[in-house]
Amino acid sequence: MTTRRDFLKKGGMILAATAVNVTPLKHILANTPAAGTYETKRPPLPDRKFTSRAVEELIAKTKQQISDPKLAWMFENCFPNTLDTTVDFQIADGRPDTFVITGDIDAMWLRDSAAQVWPYLPLCKQDEPLRLLIAGVINRQTKCILLDPYANSFTREEQTSEWASDITTMKPGIHERKWEIDSLCYPARLAYHYWKTTGDTAIFDAAWTRAARLTLQTFCEQQRKNGRGPYRFARKTDRQLDTLCNDGYGHPLNPVGLIASMFRPSDDATTFGFLVPSNLFAIISLRQIAEIAQRVTRDTALASDCNRLADEVQNAIRQHAIINHPKHGNVYPYEIDGFGNAYLTDDANIPSLLSLPYLGAVAQDDPVYANTRRLVWSEDNPYFFRGAAAEGTGGPHIGPDMIWPMSIITRALTSRDRDEITRLLQTLRDTDANTGFMHESFHKNDPSKFTRRWFAWANTLFGELVIKHANT
Repeated sequence: MTTRRDFLKKGGMILAATAVNVTPLKHILANTPAAGTYETKRPPLPDRKFTSRAVEELIAKTKQQISDPKLAWMFENCFPNTLDTTVDFQIADGRPDTFVITGDIDAMWLRDSAAQVWPYLPLCKQDEPLRLLIAGVINRQTKCILLDPYANSFTREEQTSEWASDITTMKPGIHERKWEIDSLCYPARLAYHYWKTTGDTAIFDAAWTRAARLTLQTFCEQQRKNGRGPYRFARKTDRQLDTLCNDGYGHPLNPVGLIASMFRPSDDATTFGFLVPSNLFAIISLRQIAEIAQRVTRDTALASDCNRLADEVQNAIRQHAIINHPKHGNVYPYEIDGFGNAYLTDDANIPSLLSLPYLGAVAQDDPVYANTRRLVWSEDNPYFFRGAAAEGTGGPHIGPDMIWPMSIITRALTSRDRDEITRLLQTLRDTDANTGFMHESFHKNDPSKFTRRWFAWANTLFGELVIKHANT
């Protein structure tokens, strides 16, 4: 049986929310390694799960703009990795339906699946099969939410999960039932921007509206104003962060208006249940659902309720989730409990504190974010690591000294500093262990020690970064 433990399981806005002054890639890299023979690592064409004409054209165009042969090779391997290896597309009941695995785990995460197809959204208007594939992801995510809004990942149809013995309400079709706020935010983000990109409203059927209402209901339940709510989770395990204390309800929380998230986007349990970056993400998602409800489905009640909750969470962030750090000033903590306790760290998975402008959750020039960014990328963050090979953030999912490429990519996506972007691209280029792909994590002193050879989200996110900076 393949388990999350076996794989050390980890855990993208089309561009960053704020315009960034970028340098063309053909000018950006210094100390380029000697040109070698870089043969593609993509599957042979007959073995690819899905091929997009627009994606192939973009790959060819972008490669021409990159003078560094290794970076061009890595981009060609990584950017189409989701389409090449993880998607199963079909027409089911007359509607597109797409199941997306994360890579080396044969299950569909709501978060990962949305992030994996995200960078392909701009190409939908010129590639109808690609548009249908992404519409299929949205339709499948709607089905998943209706099956269980508290689950984070799902099996194909009604297969029994390896985690069926978890002490929670498991159902056929659920792979894992770890409640994470972002699991409901990512589908809203994908659907909203799909609509804005294509103008297609067919995805917003009665099932989507039920899923949107269920999203709102779940967020309200997890404000925990009327008790601990219906969700609890426990697992028999030797790994502390794979289960919850207090009979499966987690640490006590003071209901101050924020939404509890029992797990992080790394799928690790939270220390203090109010996960700040995920609450900021929820504000954006609620407003996106409200706009769809107002302008497309004409559900003014849903729109009003979503906006009301978004306002409440935003006010709670202002009142309770900005604290004064003795060195960095006012910052966003990673987690709080509403009683005054706070956890000053960050996790490499998105949503993270570092990623907030990328998600559109805060402005790039927000002074609290600027202070938080300095804190995250410093030794004042217990999960920031600096070694002979690289520096970056990780998290307890893999443990000390293991840097996640996703953190380096996220720093570059949210940077306005050309020199910094140059350094980060060089680091990514030089820490792939010559595999041509991104990994979940690598050792700060030795990139050949890495986890997850096949991690499609990180690969696609890297491709998104390269495209962003491949301007001529």
